[in-house]
Amino acid sequence: MVENQSDTFDIGGDLTVNRLGFGAMRITGEGIIGEPDDVGNARAVLERAVELGVDFVDTADSYGPGVSERLIGETLDTASEDLVVATKGGLLRNTDADWLPHGDPDYLRNAQLCSRDRLRTEQIDLYQFHRPDPDTDFEDSVHALAELKDEGLVRHVGLSNVSVDQLDRARDIVEIATVQNEYNVANREDEDVLAACENYGIGFIPWFPLAAGELDDVDGIDRIASRHDASRYQIALAWLLAHSDVTLPIPGTANVAHLEENVAATAIDLRDEEIDRLA
Repeated sequence: MVENQSDTFDIGGDLTVNRLGFGAMRITGEGIIGEPDDVGNARAVLERAVELGVDFVDTADSYGPGVSERLIGETLDTASEDLVVATKGGLLRNTDADWLPHGDPDYLRNAQLCSRDRLRTEQIDLYQFHRPDPDTDFEDSVHALAELKDEGLVRHVGLSNVSVDQLDRARDIVEIATVQNEYNVANREDEDVLAACENYGIGFIPWFPLAAGELDDVDGIDRIASRHDASRYQIALAWLLAHSDVTLPIPGTANVAHLEENVAATAIDLRDEEIDRLA
């Protein structure tokens, strides 16, 4: 089985990770609420990811809520220097499975305490503001994360679902290590945010890296996949890795076989003309 062959990136300048990570949203229950149907399988997926050389795991307190973080804390050695665990705060959940922005500074401070407890760590490697809250001043939310960094409770600060303007405003307050926005071969609306990250040397974490499977409109992807004896999803990941040196794809799955297929995508070397065809 192919192990992680992606290049590396230094998050915040000092946390070196393989560029293909793992997104741990799917190891929860239906609707990203509650326990998974098979907890043992969820643990096996996490363990297999690390075995395959995945050393960057991304989660959030809203996944479950709390379930994904707890399973990671119980299953993996989150204190290991060989593993970087990123989490996010700033979204509330309810029984209708809604995602409700909540960027109140006091809430974010409380949320990171809970995340640290579930992840079984004294310091969160990368703590990301999950989504700007229209009812809270954006700078106030970012200041809260900056204070957590100053106190040593989080090592690096990241943002998610932000514009270039919001990124620049946040950078006036605290060093930003990563930005996590929706981006994939089928959806490049945030190309300007990726370009800003390239300019600043910031990691760009594309969520929905496989476009939730909606790749029918990507011209040429199936032909390229056939040429490499790969799936269209593997080509989508290979394209993300080739498209920019700062991309850190985090495909998620609750299936070991799918995980192995995703990691195998790191061995695909797309030709320049194939990259251009997908551009």
